[in-house]
Amino acid sequence: MADRDLLLLYSDRLLALAANIPRLGRLASPHGTGRRRSPTCGSTVVVDVRLEGGRIADFAQEVRACALGQAAAAVVGAAAPGRSADDLRQGVAALRAMLREGGPIPPPPWHGFEALLPARDHPNRHASVLLALEATLDAAEAACAAVPSA
Repeated sequence: MADRDLLLLYSDRLLALAANIPRLGRLASPHGTGRRRSPTCGSTVVVDVRLEGGRIADFAQEVRACALGQAAAAVVGAAAPGRSADDLRQGVAALRAMLREGGPIPPPPWHGFEALLPARDHPNRHASVLLALEATLDAAEAACAAVPSA
């Protein structure tokens, strides 16, 4: 990767997100947990959620990832509370489209993924960028199955 590509990929904004991941840790009694691991780099994200009325009422994440995965986790940590599983599915689809199909930046509340736009040119990094949001969707779906009235 050329120096210019690295500067674009690891922008100050991306690094600032990676350094300030909200809601780190684990929940004591989650309704659902999602785990995702990137086979390419070994990055791992574990997400715990509690639901109320079908929406995320409490959220925590354990992030062991590269700067791209950490930045994505920061966006997810800020945006996931209050979201339903359908909201998360739409977010995953929008992020995948941005990365893999040249689609637009995901709409609010996922617009923070704009900082990861340069990753679109690096397909080997897409899995890391998707980890946190996919793990959150997995956790929400597990919670919906475990506690249908939540």
